[in-house]
Amino acid sequence: MRLAVVEPFRSLFYAPQFVALHRGFFANEGLDVVVKTATDAAGTVRALTNGTAEIGLGGLMRSLDLADREGGLLVHFAEVNSRNGFFLLSRAPLPRFRWSDLAGKTVISFAGAPTPWLCMLSVLRRHGVDPARVTFVRDLHGPDALQAFRAGRGEFLEQGQPATELLVAEGDAYLAASMGEATGPVPFSSYMATPERLQREPDTILRFARAIYAAQRWIAKSDAAAIAHAVAPAFPAVPGEIRARAIERYLRQGTWATDPILRQPGFEYLQEILLAGGFIRRRHRYADLVNTEFARRAVETGEHTRASP
Repeated sequence: MRLAVVEPFRSLFYAPQFVALHRGFFANEGLDVVVKTATDAAGTVRALTNGTAEIGLGGLMRSLDLADREGGLLVHFAEVNSRNGFFLLSRAPLPRFRWSDLAGKTVISFAGAPTPWLCMLSVLRRHGVDPARVTFVRDLHGPDALQAFRAGRGEFLEQGQPATELLVAEGDAYLAASMGEATGPVPFSSYMATPERLQREPDTILRFARAIYAAQRWIAKSDAAAIAHAVAPAFPAVPGEIRARAIERYLRQGTWATDPILRQPGFEYLQEILLAGGFIRRRHRYADLVNTEFARRAVETGEHTRASP
């Protein structure tokens, strides 16, 4: 069965997806998955609502925003990232970095999604720093952000992977802090679909969740070099050494979910971050935006398969 999956942007952060694709876990479930990259920030939601993709990968904030503004529902059914995947980079080395170092400084934020910035605001408040004392640049996307930083704009830059490793390796930036460690465990990215598709195609969704769980199990027992090799076809322009370094950094901080079940405490924590940042205006029910049935059945099936002789 051919299945279109839309991702918000291409990143090593989404390694489980590419492990499932290139190690054959989707194929083992009879799924011919084609991954499309959204052309803009609203692309994942638009593709799901207009039917050009069956499944979307992205943050819960997409569904929370849609529910908050329009009352529409996109339901998340398989967790992928259990940590924030972004990093704070500095222009100069800061071996004793403190969050108060950002006061009075300019940070070029990741502009591809609002959640990294909202997590940054949450971390600053937790460390007693008023975000109003920090100047955030939020309108520079992808290569433009990197070019601006390299050209001397701002003292700090927030980026994901592989951009972080490339900048550090080239001596253009220094790692100040991992936003994954600073934010703490949070269901940062997951797979979502319309309620109608979940109801209409439960077997397809279950097979998809089983493939993701198989990829998660494979990642859990693999080293950075093996994972970097597995995802290489999705990142042909990224040198192997950079891929491996990025994967190793993500592994050390427990970036990837070990099973696809998106649990309620993480949902509520992320909702608190979005509420505090003014991104959403009201609370939304976990039961309306998360369906764990497919993930739980995938885990049960996977555990049974693993236990079988």
